[in-house]
Amino acid sequence: MKANHLCVTNTLTRKKEAFEPLHAPLVGMYVCGPTVYGDPHLGHARSAVTFDIIFRYLKHLGYKVRYVRNITDVGHLEHDADEGEDKIAKKARLEQLEPMEVAQHYANRYHEFMDKMGVLRPSIEPLASGHIIEQIELVKRILEAGFAYEVNGSVYFDVPKYNEKYPYGQLSGRVLDELLATTRDNLASQDEKRNPADFALWKKAMPEHIMRWPSPWGEGFPGWHTECTAMSHKYLGQPFDIHGGGMDLMFPHHEAEIAQANAAYGHQPCRYWLHNNMITINGKKMGKSLGNFITLDEFFTGNHPALAQAYDPMTIRFFILQAHYRSTLDFSNEALQSAEKGLQRLMQIKPALDKVKAEAGDQVSEGLKKIEEACYAAMDDDFNTPVVIANLFELVKLANSASDNKAAFTQADLNLARKLYKEFVEDILGLSSSVAEGGKSAESLEGVMEILLEIRAKAKANKDFATSDMIRDKLKAVGIAVMDGKDGASWKQE
Repeated sequence: MKANHLCVTNTLTRKKEAFEPLHAPLVGMYVCGPTVYGDPHLGHARSAVTFDIIFRYLKHLGYKVRYVRNITDVGHLEHDADEGEDKIAKKARLEQLEPMEVAQHYANRYHEFMDKMGVLRPSIEPLASGHIIEQIELVKRILEAGFAYEVNGSVYFDVPKYNEKYPYGQLSGRVLDELLATTRDNLASQDEKRNPADFALWKKAMPEHIMRWPSPWGEGFPGWHTECTAMSHKYLGQPFDIHGGGMDLMFPHHEAEIAQANAAYGHQPCRYWLHNNMITINGKKMGKSLGNFITLDEFFTGNHPALAQAYDPMTIRFFILQAHYRSTLDFSNEALQSAEKGLQRLMQIKPALDKVKAEAGDQVSEGLKKIEEACYAAMDDDFNTPVVIANLFELVKLANSASDNKAAFTQADLNLARKLYKEFVEDILGLSSSVAEGGKSAESLEGVMEILLEIRAKAKANKDFATSDMIRDKLKAVGIAVMDGKDGASWKQE
């Protein structure tokens, strides 16, 4: 196991803290997954990629990680104030399908697109609908502890009563008195609640409600927040190490999870809260509720009026990794096109290293040592992928210089450079060499260039310099430089 110098920013304490697992080398991580009633968009991709990086790096450090990411397929109503129709049931009604048919279809679509983006599957992916018993048991515990009440077949969490013993709002920074004042006017259809800040643990199913289960309080369905507390407790115990999700979930969802865990089990659910920031379009959060989202399918096909072209899944992944996970990331075609060029440049490392003729020697250059140290330091500093990428671009320069015979590489240099590429580019950042350029992968481009350089070499040997120069100039026009050397021609993307 590698020495652990990892620090993470804990949203709960608002501090950067040393990462110390409760039961090393075991690490338990729970991340809020998708509500499956529509195709995933760029906002979903950011959360998935963020926690994929964290999952990958923890495993790289030698931890045995149990990564649990749920699928919400019941109980998430249209409004967070426990109002409206279940989002999946609404979609099912509109499309005349069974709710589980809707959930299965969009869960499959989510997996399909995340696979394309190199997002590893979690260790466990529990469904909310598959854990109704556990959620009912959780609601019973909270009722028995005196922090909830039943009204007409629905059960609500008593936030003011809870706040007498535990501070409510510590994660999001919300103050209960201010919350009560700002939400009191919104009680029109919530007259069952004792207080406007209370939230549903279990909701009575109206006659028209499709998704329903028997419970001690009558037929109904769980509240949105209930599932994550029940499922994280089942698969990770409590407290566990890391709970993750988007910043938009801090309130009310994650705040409610903390309250439920304290009420049911007497302690916080986890040690570290990690939150990724939002994707924005023109400064506004991208999301289904706002109707300003672009789905991943639209990115991959280019079939959206806001897109200038189609973008490869790895380009989208690289675009996300260019910003720190805690900072906002604003969408634009210019930013994506820049990411496409940057990724192509980064992926030059492997073909460049394949051309290097290393000298004998076991000494490693200071430049390569510094790159390795800087990459680990960046990842240990709250998973700072932009700094990792900046240092890997330095590796690109060294690899290109060595492949052009402008700098010497010892065998030890070559071994370390290949190790850095494998560990950081492929294993940790999760970037594959299937970088599309006009539909061609990096491997295909390599093969095409070998053929072209062979044709050009034969033309030069036959003193057909017009053909030789034409190939070189045409390639230059599309961003590929051909360099003639004593051992033949080589090439690189500019």
